[in-house]
Amino acid sequence: MRVGKMWRLKTLPAMAALLAAFLSTGWGSQPALAQSIMRSPNLNISSRVPSFDHGPHVYINPNLAGRAVTGLDRGNIRVGSPCSAVDRDNGDCSGQVATGNNRKSKSAGGHGTALEASLASRTIAKEIVAEIDGSLTSAQVDALARRHGLRRIESQSFELIGATIGLFRIAGNKTVETASREFAQDSSVRAVQPNFRYVLQDQKTAANDGDPSQYARLKLRLPEAHAIADGANVTVAVIDSGIDLKHPEFAGVTITPFDALGSKEGPHAHGTGVAGAIVSHVRLMGSAPAAHILAVRAFGASGKGGESTSFVILKGLDLAAGHGAQIVNMSFAGPKDTIISRGLAALAARNIVVVAAAGNAGPKSPPLYPAADASVIAVSATDAQDKLFAASNRGSYIALSAPGVDLFLPAPDDKYQITSGTSFSSAYVSGLAALVLARNPSLKPDEVRAVLMKTARDLGPPGPDDQFGAGEADAFAAVSAVAAASAPIAAAEKPAAGEISETEKERPAPTRDLSAPTMAAEKP
Repeated sequence: MRVGKMWRLKTLPAMAALLAAFLSTGWGSQPALAQSIMRSPNLNISSRVPSFDHGPHVYINPNLAGRAVTGLDRGNIRVGSPCSAVDRDNGDCSGQVATGNNRKSKSAGGHGTALEASLASRTIAKEIVAEIDGSLTSAQVDALARRHGLRRIESQSFELIGATIGLFRIAGNKTVETASREFAQDSSVRAVQPNFRYVLQDQKTAANDGDPSQYARLKLRLPEAHAIADGANVTVAVIDSGIDLKHPEFAGVTITPFDALGSKEGPHAHGTGVAGAIVSHVRLMGSAPAAHILAVRAFGASGKGGESTSFVILKGLDLAAGHGAQIVNMSFAGPKDTIISRGLAALAARNIVVVAAAGNAGPKSPPLYPAADASVIAVSATDAQDKLFAASNRGSYIALSAPGVDLFLPAPDDKYQITSGTSFSSAYVSGLAALVLARNPSLKPDEVRAVLMKTARDLGPPGPDDQFGAGEADAFAAVSAVAAASAPIAAAEKPAAGEISETEKERPAPTRDLSAPTMAAEKP
């Protein structure tokens, strides 16, 4: 679709339409969440986090004829419309109250103050991200910024998406909307959007000495799977908060740290737990204990537990792809961010498997991203009784489920934690993808998805559903299927379709001790 001249507000009705458009993207809700929740007698589930679509927050230079932009309508502004209950699942009605079933649509009028507040909570104040002409020197970019009342914070060429992206701060009193619209009209600017905020909302978790009866290893049949493959020679990028590289569970594991933040912060419980779900091997058992981890710190400490932005997460994706990641784990959820979507598409083009947490926003939440992206394996969470985690997102985009409730995982300072969330379900499945690739490194991402989904143990209603996807992941069945395959495995579409292989519901006890696996050691 070609984008015409930039839309300008001239009348009060037009202002009302713009407000409705902003509200339709869900900017009035809380920041995006990392998918972990502390175990406690009363589970506090935060407000529903909406998805985003390309809309009024994305500005494309109108002179760039032929550039395709999805999700834009009516002169670059998405006009809100009443939503039915079924619309909530497609992302187009995020942030709106569904019509029908005694629900009413939000009014577009009288929300000026609320709109300003929502913009402040969903984005980094006074910051915008822009794709600029890559031939410009640093001095020229600074001059470009000054002409538009901006100050360049940082810019770099991202090989992953083949573009130069700059991060700019608004120097004057212009709003993000005004500054973005004006900046996008410059011939040296390709596209502009806010710098979206991503927040890790993991609370302090209970310390524990670990538990030899860790139920996840039995549910996933890890001991049997590890007798066939342990993830050796497979590289998994963990884009998260800082990891405690010195934790005993990681002894001998190859972990290469990168810091997309450029900070000196210490390790964080969330990142340490996510890495632990993949490569623990001493008192606990991760899903791929011999995998190589690229520990990409993209979330920094904040009063909300951890925070990142569009620009930093893109840096993390670029680092992962540039250092040989075969799998990327993304245990966070939030907006459908245009620039992150470009990064995900580029990963898929490089045959890199991407696994993401489905989200902890509960049954009424619209799809969350990156999990809802078509190229991503979305994972929901189950408990020890194979019941769906109460806070887990639902939707047709769920590929499969994995343990994610009351898990024993590593924590900083040689400690352990009891924690819950789709963050850790995603991590377990990233490890399972590593086992599959260890068996057959030539498999493409859609083939890896097919293996995991076709060998999952069906839960809930027969066949694929919006809670468990194809069912609960089964590591042993997955690696066995790859070993027995004599022809390419048919790709599974998203949402899942086709026949699902069932395995026995009774899981045998572990038979292999992984207390001292053979792994390449690397000092951080």
